[in-house]
Amino acid sequence: MTATQAMPPTPEQHPVLRVATWNIHKGVQGLGPVRRLEIHNIGHAVEQLDADMVCLQEVRRMHRREARHFKRWPDLPQAEFLAPEGYESVYRTNAVTRHGEHGNALLSRWPVLSHQHEDMSDHRFEQRGLLHVQVQVLARCVHVLVVHLGLLPASRVRQTAQLLRYIERHIPAQAPVLVAGDFNDWGTGLGRRMALAGFKEWREQPTPTFPARLPLNQLDHVYARGLQPLGAMVPSGRIWRRMSDHLPLVAEFALGA
Repeated sequence: MTATQAMPPTPEQHPVLRVATWNIHKGVQGLGPVRRLEIHNIGHAVEQLDADMVCLQEVRRMHRREARHFKRWPDLPQAEFLAPEGYESVYRTNAVTRHGEHGNALLSRWPVLSHQHEDMSDHRFEQRGLLHVQVQVLARCVHVLVVHLGLLPASRVRQTAQLLRYIERHIPAQAPVLVAGDFNDWGTGLGRRMALAGFKEWREQPTPTFPARLPLNQLDHVYARGLQPLGAMVPSGRIWRRMSDHLPLVAEFALGA
């Protein structure tokens, strides 16, 4: 699959902005010799989500060992491979490892205006980053930030503070902003910090996303400022539980004027 430019949908076709976030676990599930390639199934699943923007974490740009192991390993980087026809893909690396690299990506049905990256690594054992993409939605420029926060609670607190400082420096106060990704937060502390900074999410019903086989908690979030949350859902079913250790979260927002 390749990403190509397409005419944006009309407001009548898409009265709301539909945003998905998904940690795809590098397109591979299982451990050792029994691990299986799921990137092709994930590609079909991304199309089924029918989201205007798909925010992805743990996306492989390349991996030499996995490419040798799996006969059907895609020739394209995963972000490009997963982009449905008519979508643009944006990828930036967070972590460089012995055999390859991985990071965050955005697949957008709407035109991409610009993008940039900021390192959010809190210590030398975890490489993390922030992907900032400006997207043209109708007559508005929407700022989309894709994040994947650390495993340590203290790291996540510092990374959330860094995220909010980045937004204050780089994004006008009146501009619509979406922050989506894997927050790795098993409590509500980071959500309260986002709310104090003016960000909202749909929380009228629980939307647990992790672990995929028996979801217990919502580690994945889509926060918005300047856009009104309308609803959120998590796809269910055996096929969704097999593709990654996270389930995707899909949220909808009113486009506004």
